[in-house]
Amino acid sequence: MKLSDFDFDLPEDLIATRPANPRSSARLLVAKGDVIHDQTVGDLLTWLQPGDRLVLNDTKVIPARLFGQRFRDSAQGRVSAKVDVTLLEPRADGCWAGLLKPLRKVKLGEEIIFSDDLSATLEAVEDGQGHLRFNLAGDDFDAALNAAGAMPLPPYIAAKRPADEQDKSDYQTVWAANTGAVAAPTASLHFDEPLLAALADKGVTFTHVTLHVGAGTFLPVKVEDVTTHKMHAEWGRVSEQAASEIAQTKAAGGRVVPVGTTALRLIESAARATGEIAPWEGETDIFIYPGFTFHVTDALMTNFHLPKSTLLMLVSALMGQERMKRVYDHAVGQGYRFFSYGDASLLIP
Repeated sequence: MKLSDFDFDLPEDLIATRPANPRSSARLLVAKGDVIHDQTVGDLLTWLQPGDRLVLNDTKVIPARLFGQRFRDSAQGRVSAKVDVTLLEPRADGCWAGLLKPLRKVKLGEEIIFSDDLSATLEAVEDGQGHLRFNLAGDDFDAALNAAGAMPLPPYIAAKRPADEQDKSDYQTVWAANTGAVAAPTASLHFDEPLLAALADKGVTFTHVTLHVGAGTFLPVKVEDVTTHKMHAEWGRVSEQAASEIAQTKAAGGRVVPVGTTALRLIESAARATGEIAPWEGETDIFIYPGFTFHVTDALMTNFHLPKSTLLMLVSALMGQERMKRVYDHAVGQGYRFFSYGDASLLIP
């Protein structure tokens, strides 16, 4: 299975830099078997039935992009230099792992100032990442980070425009609860309160799980034989209640439909040991590509993914490679908007 099998041509103007407004007005490509339907997200009411269950990732994105300065004394007086930081994840020792630019010019023990309230000291460097200890913790840290930080937009959006205040709401799901992600579960961005209420009225049920999406989700696959690719690990949790709800839906003959590849990867991780959903917590590096056996997932709502990405491999595993090629050819031909702020698809094998 070659990396080139998952390549396709995408016109630059189909990469969305802002989401649809309202959220549920985005377009929705429904692929049921070999038939493709052009819909909107609001039409989920047509495709989901009473007894179906949507699995929602309730991770909350932190404003992980920080722009700071370091100061040093020199013969010319006190001089400053800019340091850009993207936080990746909290560490057990209380530091945060992050990407620093320029990392090589920041000295160990040196302080980086981000605002009047927030600063950090570089304590260590490991595998190209800096370990930063901040001057605040807990709620004080969250408040200062929210004031000083910007949303960590994906590289293909950040290259076109900087993050702004609007992104702090646009790049967050309406049910976000558990802080820890540095990238959004983007299929979930299409839901608003009126759509959730309408689905509930129809008899569709919801289960919340947590997978903290890491920056590794944007890392390219660098091996030609995709089966040798090593996935990044992300922390997730399927609670006892969540596992029970999903199991009940399966037993009753309803469909389990994860919203987004993150929710799918998590529930399939929780079912790997026995083939049935169970409570689970830990780091998952599950890699889903064609040939994978799905134990829990009956359908998937997801956005349109990058060429040669592990996420394109995942949807190809669910639907079949040739079928997904036709889906993506149709999406490009019909002008669907791609990637994190783009349109959505509902994939029903």
